[in-house]
Amino acid sequence: MESQRLLLITSAILAMVCIGLGLQLYQTNQIVSAVEAENTTISLERDQVLFDLEKLNFSYDTLSTENVLMLAQIADQKNDIDRLVQKVRNGNWSLSRAKKEAESLRGIMKGYVGTIDSLNQLNLALIDENGQMRARVEEVQERNANLVERQENMEEMITAGQALQAAEAAAAGIRILTNGRQRPTSRASRLSMLRVCFTLLENRIASAGPKTLHLQVRNESGQILLGEQSEGANALGNPVSATREVDYNNERIEACIFFIPASDEIPAGIYTISILEENEVIGQTQLVLT
Repeated sequence: MESQRLLLITSAILAMVCIGLGLQLYQTNQIVSAVEAENTTISLERDQVLFDLEKLNFSYDTLSTENVLMLAQIADQKNDIDRLVQKVRNGNWSLSRAKKEAESLRGIMKGYVGTIDSLNQLNLALIDENGQMRARVEEVQERNANLVERQENMEEMITAGQALQAAEAAAAGIRILTNGRQRPTSRASRLSMLRVCFTLLENRIASAGPKTLHLQVRNESGQILLGEQSEGANALGNPVSATREVDYNNERIEACIFFIPASDEIPAGIYTISILEENEVIGQTQLVLT
């Protein structure tokens, strides 16, 4: 009986020991499971933080601006992200603190996005304004060019309008008799001189005062005949046959210029006679000598 009692006591003690060990094992398993679950959660949170930081880094890479100061600031923020990523990977940085810093960097990036968008809008507005200004400048330049052209045309018209006009020009051969009287003739052998008469027309915009007029008498071969009293050339060096000065007061005036040939005889033929003011032809006529 004593041995049975001892066996029961021993069995009870062993049972209690087994129950205690089983309870400790259960508690240990629970702790291990909790630790593993916590480690898994921390690992997932770390991976999520790293993923968010990588996305944030990519978002900074998409920022585009020509502002040098802003580019430097963006580069500094990217360096901060890289340092934070390295700390999280090494496990020597609080995940909650890393999340806060990531949120702060994300807020800064949103500010950059807004600023860059405003700058882009401003640049677009400036580009449009510059385009409009350039168009206005080109319009003004074109208008000025047109005004210059109109002014040049007006000056040309005024210059042309100031030129005198010799109308009703008529040439006649003159024979001087022994008694000094003059008689018209068309015979070349009897010719003493040529008389060219004309009317200077009224011109209110021409300058009044003395006007030097010239004759050019050309034969059928185009040669200009020189006169006995002619200096041979006008002020511009062009050959002339005769010269006369008239006093012009902007009204119609009749005048004649006489041409005395330098040679004793002028051959028969058709002569073209031009009346010039300085170097401009202001009238023409012809004379036929037989």
